[in-house]
Amino acid sequence: MKHLLAALALFSLLAGCASHDINPRGYDETGLASYYGAKHRGKRTASGEPFNPHSLTAAHRQLPFGTRVKVTNLANDKSVIVRVNDRGPHIRGRLIDLSREAAAQLGMLQHGTARVRIQSLDD
Repeated sequence: MKHLLAALALFSLLAGCASHDINPRGYDETGLASYYGAKHRGKRTASGEPFNPHSLTAAHRQLPFGTRVKVTNLANDKSVIVRVNDRGPHIRGRLIDLSREAAAQLGMLQHGTARVRIQSLDD
């Protein structure tokens, strides 16, 4: 009986550590975006691929890897489509971290952050 309880406790612990991906269909949120600095170039993302600041990629806490989202800067109405390949942002209050190229296309490099709308795209 002790072994069964120990196994159940271990299972519960591991289940709590599992990914908490959400269904991207219909995802539409507004929040604060930031972007990765140059010091992350070449480092492995959570998906395993190296970070490339010139690609159109992003980090999101819950959207599955490979999800494509349209990110719109609400201050200037510029948009870009990015692919989620990493986890983050790791700063409270931020919804998404973008590659430098995506941030440049949104016109947010000078300020470092921007209020954005994020919408999943159906493939």
